[in-house]
Amino acid sequence: MVSALLFFPRGGSAHVARALATALPDHGWDVTIVSGTRSDSNGRGDAHRFYAGLDTHTVDFTNALASTDPLIAPVPMHPSFEDRPGAPDRVMASLDEDAFERQVAAWSDALERAGAAGADVLHLHHLTPINEAARRVAPAVPVVGHLHGTELLMLEAIEEGGSGWPHAAVWAERMREWAARCDRVLLLSETAERRAERLLGLDASRCLVLSNGFDPDAFGPREVNRAAHWRRHLVDEPQGWRPGREPGSVAYAAGDVARLAEATVLTSVGRFTAVKRTPLLIEAFADARKRVRPPAALVVVGGHPDEWEGEHPAETVERIGAEDVFLAGWHEHDELPAFLNASDVFALASVREQFGQVLVEAMACGVPPIAVDCFGPGEIVRDGETGWLVEPDDRDQLADAIVAAIDDPGERARRADAARRDANDRFSWPVLTGLLARTLDEVVAGGVR
Repeated sequence: MVSALLFFPRGGSAHVARALATALPDHGWDVTIVSGTRSDSNGRGDAHRFYAGLDTHTVDFTNALASTDPLIAPVPMHPSFEDRPGAPDRVMASLDEDAFERQVAAWSDALERAGAAGADVLHLHHLTPINEAARRVAPAVPVVGHLHGTELLMLEAIEEGGSGWPHAAVWAERMREWAARCDRVLLLSETAERRAERLLGLDASRCLVLSNGFDPDAFGPREVNRAAHWRRHLVDEPQGWRPGREPGSVAYAAGDVARLAEATVLTSVGRFTAVKRTPLLIEAFADARKRVRPPAALVVVGGHPDEWEGEHPAETVERIGAEDVFLAGWHEHDELPAFLNASDVFALASVREQFGQVLVEAMACGVPPIAVDCFGPGEIVRDGETGWLVEPDDRDQLADAIVAAIDDPGERARRADAARRDANDRFSWPVLTGLLARTLDEVVAGGVR
């Protein structure tokens, strides 16, 4: 199988691609990875490092990122499904035919180098110019598409007509054609399946709900020296940052790090994009902190350096005068279990989270989550049983949930135990990879063509 992903490793889809590629050989499948990469960010986004141990071929964006316009470089930077003003990866629906053809040429070359034409099946993540490259380079090879949700958000924005992107209609039609060419389409949830059927015209018989998962060897309850952990990551080796300054420039936003050893710690993990609502979470925590009985703290992990939308979390802290809010910066995935096990509650305020893999990972570590009751999180978290669900963009509800989680350690422990069991039952990679392997076998045998 050739598994191809347009983006350099920075988000959940890359973790999914790596987990599946690592586990599939146990089911008789050898996997080659094709991925975007960059080498200009101290190893962050380096696909060879991220996919270490796997057969990996790359499209290198480093030179493009140093050029005047990364999307018209000879080997162009990938575009995005998100429209972030000033970002080097402009939204796909704004790219004209020439820019599209440059993308297809770069990825056709990568697929050829990876031997795509001789593969048994292509596993294509998202709906991107890789799909067109695959059609040209390996037209006879069956395709399993894997939608991670961000492509659906762009299609919904196009459908609503408020984007103003000049080439929106052309890109929407391309994506429908690419989806139609897939022999099978994997979706993260039943909600995503219904949306994909409407937006892409997919036949439900070709769809398979395959949620994201977690590695049970990495994510589970473990002892962590809290004082040492937080001192290391917030004082001794800080990675926090703010616009225009290098990682490590913000050791913490506000508060005494020493208190984290004894406080009830609420942790959030994610990119600093608008849909994540990190500023709203900080505001809700500040409200809740005034009402809770025990000392409490919020640690924000994530935010790829120099990538943010709207108000940066450090600016939110300063604007409202929040206390005991700490910015831990961007960390590799293998560091995340320690962060989760040094926490008491996990919070994700995102209003458009297509799945929410980190929710599953937190649950596996026995950390109950607070999340928004829509899209993936609404199907992952069982309100009142494994965590707390609140309405989107409801600051008061979010603050109330934080207060409830912090003030009642007994109830927090009950939901934590239920969350851990539920994660192992529904979301472990060994179970999910077996389901994917059977699907690949069927596709190659012609059972779903």
